[in-house]
Amino acid sequence: MEPQATGVLLLNLGTPDEPTAPAIRRYLASFLTDRRVVDLPAILWRPFLYGVILPLRSRRLVPKYELIWTNGDSPIRTYGQSLARQVESELDGYEPRVKPIVRVAMTYGNPSIDSALDEFEAHSISELLVLPLFPQYSSAATAATFDQLARCLRRRINLPQLRFVRDYHDRSEYLRAMTRSLEPYAARFKQGTRLIFSYHGIPMAQVQAGDPYPLQCLKTAELIAQHLALPEDAWQVTYQSRFGAARWLMPATDQVLKDLPQQGNRKVVVVCPGFSSDCLETLEEINVENRRVFTAAGGTHFDYVPALNDSPDHVRMITAILQKLLSL
Repeated sequence: MEPQATGVLLLNLGTPDEPTAPAIRRYLASFLTDRRVVDLPAILWRPFLYGVILPLRSRRLVPKYELIWTNGDSPIRTYGQSLARQVESELDGYEPRVKPIVRVAMTYGNPSIDSALDEFEAHSISELLVLPLFPQYSSAATAATFDQLARCLRRRINLPQLRFVRDYHDRSEYLRAMTRSLEPYAARFKQGTRLIFSYHGIPMAQVQAGDPYPLQCLKTAELIAQHLALPEDAWQVTYQSRFGAARWLMPATDQVLKDLPQQGNRKVVVVCPGFSSDCLETLEEINVENRRVFTAAGGTHFDYVPALNDSPDHVRMITAILQKLLSL
């Protein structure tokens, strides 16, 4: 019996096509006009967005994106495509009745969800497994991804059976991979180095509306700390990437790193468990800007732990999650 083709879609947030002001502007426009991301009346938000934010922010981000652009492309796209290829190879042959076709796509930008769906249709898939690469659920990322997928599927006639992974913040495979990435630093934690779990922030309005994101962020950090046998005073959770004047989740990563040296903590290790791939927010915001903040405040040792990216541990983790779905 010929194995049935099954589509596997790994979804990430997105990236500009190139580190130029026009490309960054296009990317930001698609991102910041999503009501899941900025929940303001369009009549108030869009004139400010197109008249002020996009012209200024697009130009200001050019050197930042140029800094992280590697081998002619964005790391989030490069790592995502490599991850998809390796996961497809690992899944091939796992379930004799299934032929997995694994692709990565971006909620905003390229490769697009539509392009992946075109490939799946060409392979005549009957089932689609969707894994957003956001370990902790949030309406601004996970739900926004679902919305975009639904919009793309809405234009198609023959829909596949769909299974959507909501989150994996406390799954053993994910915790094992994250713990292994931190094990090289374990001896330092016993000698007083502080571990900072920095997550992307969200507005407090979303939390108050019922978003479980901060609870899942804390749960992930607690479980990783337990795996590393860390005492409670050796680590803490912070939130980065604030935007606009609204109240966001606290404490802020940059403020914590500014305060720690004054409190006697001059050595830190920063990990970003919510980012499956390194990107602007990790490589530039954390490893450049926040490193500078910490050092200027008197910090002496700053280590950033790379995201899982396309590492063997990440490939094994994603493969294990998908194998369970393929076996159902």
